[in-house]
Amino acid sequence: MYIAHPPFKPRYILGLESSCDETSVAILADGERVLANLISSQIPLHSRYGGVVPEVACRAHLEVLNPLLAEALERAQIGFHDLEAVAVTCGPGLVGAVLLGVAVAKTLAGTLDIPLIGVNHMEGHLFSALLEDRCLPLPLLCLLVSGGHTLLCLVERWGEYRVLGSTRDDAAGEAFDKVSKALGLGYPGGPKIQELAQKGDPQAVRFSRPMLNEGFDFSFSGLKTAVLLHLQSPQRVSDPDLCASFQEAVVDVLATKALRAARQFGVKSLALAGGVAANKALRQRLAAGAQRLNLPFVCPQLDLCTDNAVMIAKAGWELASRGWVSPLTLDAKPNLELARSPEAGA
Repeated sequence: MYIAHPPFKPRYILGLESSCDETSVAILADGERVLANLISSQIPLHSRYGGVVPEVACRAHLEVLNPLLAEALERAQIGFHDLEAVAVTCGPGLVGAVLLGVAVAKTLAGTLDIPLIGVNHMEGHLFSALLEDRCLPLPLLCLLVSGGHTLLCLVERWGEYRVLGSTRDDAAGEAFDKVSKALGLGYPGGPKIQELAQKGDPQAVRFSRPMLNEGFDFSFSGLKTAVLLHLQSPQRVSDPDLCASFQEAVVDVLATKALRAARQFGVKSLALAGGVAANKALRQRLAAGAQRLNLPFVCPQLDLCTDNAVMIAKAGWELASRGWVSPLTLDAKPNLELARSPEAGA
């Protein structure tokens, strides 16, 4: 996935993200100035189905990528010839969607004769922390929470990671989506459940905290089932109370495990990233916990929590500065895992 290349710091780097249901194009200057960040959301397309339909997603990416590229260059007030590198999500994600983005990035890199950098989508979320604070002390513990992934990752050096725990079944974001669908709230579930939860009592239903005291892996399938069973119960509470209680259980598990890991591994900073990082209750819980542990805490601004190309451009810039680029034979890897280092297939 990576080949040897002299370290370099591209002045202008293009980022492309198309792993799921957002098409995003971004241009980053000097590794920190966002000149353009365009996101085309497919939520209206998928909401009628209650979730992402892969074929619909691929067609939508195809329709908007070229117009987004043109608009991004216009906003950045540069041309294709000014680009010095292209970074693209190469996995994990929907195979067709990822393949499309990789094909566009390879075409641009080959045509412009500039380096190509394949980026692990989850590593992109990790690097989004550096957009908030580029001087975060290491080791850093990052809780990565999205629709398809829930990971506790120890960053010992940028580019070298240790995954302490991951999801065994439903990821946190997936559980939010499924509960939202069961309640008839629609897709995506996270924002809708959070909105109702603000009007409810988080203690109305004492849902179990799955695997709370069992290592650092996560499991939310049982919690989701408990909510579905409660919906059939004669003692069913109101939707706001149910949402508040469900959200409280998820946040409790995520925050408890993250803060326990922070203490156990003696980290020097704590970060939260991924789509579920937009959840206000989770952000507040981790911020308060980090303060008690006297740790700096960072979380990307809301528009950089969801899938975006700024984080991909940032990751690509940081990898390039360490001499890690990809060959033009780069392929889409829908099940790509967050490995220890780029040499291991990051």
